[in-house]
Order: sequence, then C-alpha cells, then structure tokens
Amino acid sequence: MEQLEVVITGLGLISSLGTGVARNWEEVSKGRSGLALAPGSAETGKPVYDGRVKEADLPEDLSPKIFNQAKFLNRGGRLAFLAAREAFHMAQWSEMDPPPRERAMYVATGDMTMVGYDFFYTALKEATGGGFRNIDQIRLNKAAMEKVNPFYLLESLNNNPFSFLTAFFNFMGPGTSLASQSPTGSHALELAYRSILTGRSKVAMAIGSGSWVGDIPVFELEGLGLLSHGRKGIRSYRPFNAKRDGFLTGEGGAALVLETLADAQARGARIYGRIIGVGNTTQSPPRLNVPAQVTLKSMKEALKEGGCLPQDLGFICPHGSGTIKGDRSEMLSLSTFLGSSSKEVPICALKAYTGHMGAASDLGEVILCLLAMNQGLVPGTFNFETPEPSFSSLRISSQSQSCTQPRFLSVSYGLGGQASAVLIEQG
Repeated sequence: MEQLEVVITGLGLISSLGTGVARNWEEVSKGRSGLALAPGSAETGKPVYDGRVKEADLPEDLSPKIFNQAKFLNRGGRLAFLAAREAFHMAQWSEMDPPPRERAMYVATGDMTMVGYDFFYTALKEATGGGFRNIDQIRLNKAAMEKVNPFYLLESLNNNPFSFLTAFFNFMGPGTSLASQSPTGSHALELAYRSILTGRSKVAMAIGSGSWVGDIPVFELEGLGLLSHGRKGIRSYRPFNAKRDGFLTGEGGAALVLETLADAQARGARIYGRIIGVGNTTQSPPRLNVPAQVTLKSMKEALKEGGCLPQDLGFICPHGSGTIKGDRSEMLSLSTFLGSSSKEVPICALKAYTGHMGAASDLGEVILCLLAMNQGLVPGTFNFETPEPSFSSLRISSQSQSCTQPRFLSVSYGLGGQASAVLIEQG
C-alpha cells in the first residue's frame, strides 16, 4: 500500500494577541505578549494578569439560523468556531468537495467557561431568603424560571462545539470530541493525521479551544499550585527561567486543516508543513505529580516515526508551563533527549505570549512554529532571563534565533503523565 504524505494547508488562530494567524505571528515575531491586567482586578487589591481575547464577535455574514445556533456555544466554542472558519477558508476547499462523508473533524476542548454557574447562586439565594438553609419550593421554581438560562446545559456540554462545527462545515466523516488536559489538542491532531494517513478521509480538521480566565478556573488552578503569583505583571510568566513560579491563564481557539500531499498539489494549495511523526504517551506518577522525564518518551516516539535524529531538528517548542517541577521535568527530558546536541538545537517556549489556553495552546503553538520555520526563525522565549544552573547547556534565549533545519518538534504534557509530541517538516 502506497504511503500517503499528510500536509497542512489551512491554519486558524485567535488569542489574546489578536484575531487571525497573521496578526498572532506579527505580535510574536515582534516579541509582544497579549497578557494584560484582567478587567476589574485592580480594584480587588490583588491584581490578576491573564490573556483574554479582546474581540470574539460572531461574523456578520452568518445566516440568521446559524447565528441563533452559534449563540448556544460557550466562550471556548465560539473561539473554536472563529479559528476553524479561518482555517477552512485558508485551505480553500469548496463546500461540497470532497463529499461530506470524506471529511473528518476532531475537536479538543479544555473550556471551563461555565464551571461556576453563577446564576444558580442567585436563584438559590432568592429561594432561601439569603440563608441557604431552608428552601421555599415555590420561590425556587419562580427564581429558576427568571434567573437561570434554560439553555445553560448546551453551553456546558464539551461536545456542543463539535456538533455545531461539523454541521456548519458539513464534515460528516470520522470524528469525535475530546475533553482532557493540555495535550488534548495534540491528540486531536494525531487523530486527524491518522484519518488521512489511513485513507479514511480526504480532508481532516483538528481544532482546539480553551478559556481559563474565569474566576472558578483561576481559583482551581491556583489551588493546585500551578499559577504564578503575578507580582511582576505580565513579566511573571517565565518559562524555564530560574525564578519561575507558575503560569498565567489565557483563552483562544486554534485549527489546522490536513490533506494528502497529492491532493494539495493537484489543486495548487499552499502547503505550510508536512506531519511526519507523532508520539503520545501516558505515565502514572503518584497522585498528580509530574514524572521525572515527562515528555522524553513522546519525543522519542515522534522522531522514530519520522525517521529523524535530534540533531536533525531546527528547534523544539516544549510545553513551558513555567512551574517549578513541570519545567524541571521538561528540561531533564530535553537534556536526555538531545544529549550532545543540547547546545545545537534551539528551544523556544511560547505560552507566555498568550497565556495558557488549555486545549488551544498546543495547536496554536504548532501554527506559530510553522510560520517561524517557514521564515527560518526560532521565536524567542518571552521573559526568559536566567537559566537554571543544571540545564544551562540548553539553548534557550529571549531573542529570536536562526532555524537551520527544515523541521521542528512541538511538545505538550498534562497532569497525570500525559505527554504528546508532533514532528513537522517544511512543506
């Protein structure tokens, strides 16, 4: 059976840096971050900095029917839609070619928009007279009718964006919705890649979305000890820096369109890159600890599938959570993985430009790395200053570097030992 080659022909991205792939790349290439003081937090006495999307309005050219359906998407779902629409238009596939049954879609969600359900609090407060003890059933029913959005369940379902997006873009082939931790965007990308590689679809889309800027997500992530204290404002998120103390949250949507090299060439499509290897692994550390070398196995698997050696890489884009244990585990993984090439292969961490966007981060980083590779650049690691002494041999810089090899490795991991790596070569 002839080995198919899978290429990327469509990109879509929205983040705190702006709307659209071009705008996001422009900001990163100029060393600018989308992190900012969160609205209203200055008055609380504890300023919070995050990466919120400033404009996420639905397009004006949507039909009234589609517009009404889109209103039931939660914040992350709306961002996913905007990214997917850009990617689909960029790939220039027609609405009916290929047929819907030959189109695959995999949607990764890490959204926590509706976790708090603040309106329930309002209804319960009214039903109990503010005491939260004895509930008056008649007042509860009345408050629920008046205070609770009857469609809240749709906004809270992780597969609601998948249902909307497959219907809107007419993707009726293989597909599913994934809800997990940070690497779930890469998981969606692997599923899209495999669906093309095995001939089960002619075109596939991988989409990631996440919104981690609400009060409840921030409270929970802070409770896990993952967030920076934010004492240095937007300079607080410092991946791989010796004085790091966690990450700042963000939100966004990212999407990639895949097809075979033969199909892309036949229709004259622009090719941004070629996926040549993917590695997904899971380790089971005690509790929620990070394994000592959390990403090592996934990186090795990706390079084995791609038939490459570490010294063949133009650069590596690791997860870069900015946490003490997480970054140390990644740096140990990178040091072991690169070996004698540790001073030759540049490393860049990109989350400090946007804030951690959950399931949108790893796909968003793949997009930014694709654009960087095609321009022969390695983006600088925002806020990087002082390396940890044990890993000073790793080639990390706050300034952009030259990309001398036509391929990169994008790496992601999550709590519980999930790790993912995707190897992409210039198209």
